[in-house]
Amino acid sequence: MSDQTVDTVAVPVDGVELEGELTLPAGAIGLVVFAHGSGSSRHSPRNNFVAQVLRSHGLGTFLFDLLTETEDREYETRFDIDLLTERLLAVTEWLRGREETRDLHIGYFGSSTGAAAALRAAATRGDDVDAVVSRGGRVDLATERLPEVTAATLLVVGGADTAVLELNRAAQGALTCPNALEVVDDAGHLFEGTGELEVVAELAADWFEQELS
Repeated sequence: MSDQTVDTVAVPVDGVELEGELTLPAGAIGLVVFAHGSGSSRHSPRNNFVAQVLRSHGLGTFLFDLLTETEDREYETRFDIDLLTERLLAVTEWLRGREETRDLHIGYFGSSTGAAAALRAAATRGDDVDAVVSRGGRVDLATERLPEVTAATLLVVGGADTAVLELNRAAQGALTCPNALEVVDDAGHLFEGTGELEVVAELAADWFEQELS
């Protein structure tokens, strides 16, 4: 979809600035905010691929760095789920203050530890977040907040990612919102096999299209 606006932005949060890229197709039906996993960034090839597929379905995307470069060098900070959640909430509030995004239905796409932040943030914002998709998510790091999530939630896990699959099955049992678990056969944690990430992207696009439009 070539008819789209792309803005490189810096979101002021907690005395730092978080770099991000907001891309809105003309007539966007919703906006998906990405929360990446530890050691990743807005430049993640996997998340950028998924974002491209979402935009082809008429969805806006916002990819941003949850941590500054300095913060990301600290192992403890990468796994500070409370901090990641606060950053995601602050960015969501910032998007709600922008004219072009304030009225769009919002969804979160979270990977690994970012999925825990996405679910916690969705629990906090309640009806303001309509959908969550978790890719290989460490959803166990949001266990105590799962019953509060009202956003329709899709958990996508690789069939060969057995430990994370068990965590997601347990998490699904704690969710009270509309939800589904999709297992991509033989895929590992990073969905690096031929066609595996394409499957994830299409599952996510269908879910967001259904829940945000």
